[in-house]
Amino acid sequence: MTTTTHSEGATIAVVDDDREVRQALSDALAAVGFQVRLAPHALKLVSTLEVDRPAVIVLDVVNSWMDGLGLCRALKRNPEYKDIPIVIVSGKSEVESIRAAFSAGAAAYFVKPLDVGRLVDKVKQLARGTA
Repeated sequence: MTTTTHSEGATIAVVDDDREVRQALSDALAAVGFQVRLAPHALKLVSTLEVDRPAVIVLDVVNSWMDGLGLCRALKRNPEYKDIPIVIVSGKSEVESIRAAFSAGAAAYFVKPLDVGRLVDKVKQLARGTA
């Protein structure tokens, strides 16, 4: 997992197989003081959770190693990680997709193309525990 550090703020993990999306989210989150960990796929995130626990995970649904919703469900079932808020990012805007994300345990759902400002605001709320 790549680290982008611009401040001493909370750590946010961004998992997306699209490099441009990862970088845009990293830049936006770092600009407001977060430390950002980038992962191109869920396996990279899972391999670092034990040593580098994020305050919030931003997770793309379509993932090369594991479906994002499957990972969300698995994290929410694990007592070690169930309290980490997960923000789902997806290209799907159908009600069924949104319901499935919240059923899997997501704290928020954003449709691509992203409103990065809204997403950053939500991540700030979740990191503070005020969402």
